[in-house]
Amino acid sequence: MMNLNLFMLSAAAMVNAASGENTLFVDLGTASDFAILAKTGISTVPASKVTGDIAVSPIASAAITGFNLAMDSSGEYSTDSGSAGSQFTGHAKAPNYGHTTATELTTAVLDMETAYTDAAGRDTTATNGIANLNLGGGDLGGKTLTSGVYTFDIDVIISTGNTLTFHGDSDAVFIIQTSKSVKQAIDTNVALTGDAKAENIFWVVAQEVVVQAGSHLEGVLLVKTGVTFITGSSLNGRVLAQTAVTLQSATIDAA
Repeated sequence: MMNLNLFMLSAAAMVNAASGENTLFVDLGTASDFAILAKTGISTVPASKVTGDIAVSPIASAAITGFNLAMDSSGEYSTDSGSAGSQFTGHAKAPNYGHTTATELTTAVLDMETAYTDAAGRDTTATNGIANLNLGGGDLGGKTLTSGVYTFDIDVIISTGNTLTFHGDSDAVFIIQTSKSVKQAIDTNVALTGDAKAENIFWVVAQEVVVQAGSHLEGVLLVKTGVTFITGSSLNGRVLAQTAVTLQSATIDAA
């Protein structure tokens, strides 16, 4: 019976591989519609450039500040001349914002929270037989990560003068989960090699993410508390925060 079970497991693994299924992938649901989604506010001082839609819910539209917003002629959503996208709010007088209703925004927030819980609960994997637990003492600067789940109970940092590299094929999935914070030092970089994709990198952070001036980050941020991007910093990915997002002349490109 054991041999039969092993055969069935192997067969299932081959089917999954053949179908391109990757069990590490984190389903964002409708939260994937947004470059930035937050529950308590999105602010920028001075102006930032965001490519993609941003939204707050359940808080009102007054919690989106610092953007050069202008109501669309339809009266259903706002746009910013410095950004390539729309701004949505969970509480609006208009019947919907770009066909995104308050109910749909509520669903997106629930999907964001579900994705966080899912990703935070993933078990640590191993690379070359070495468990990915508190890798590098939390300093990922200069490291090259391959597909897997990396778990930390300490702050994750990308130290000054270093680059963190994600390497893999187009199906490679990377999960970096920490019960603390992620802090990226000034003028540091996150790079992709091979065919690795930003949309397959998930930063699962219980506390805060801080990206310092002039630094570049890749991936989807699933954050329990705050996210801050300092002047000249950038992200290729998405910011999905359960509290507030603070931008200081940053660039966010949805991936």
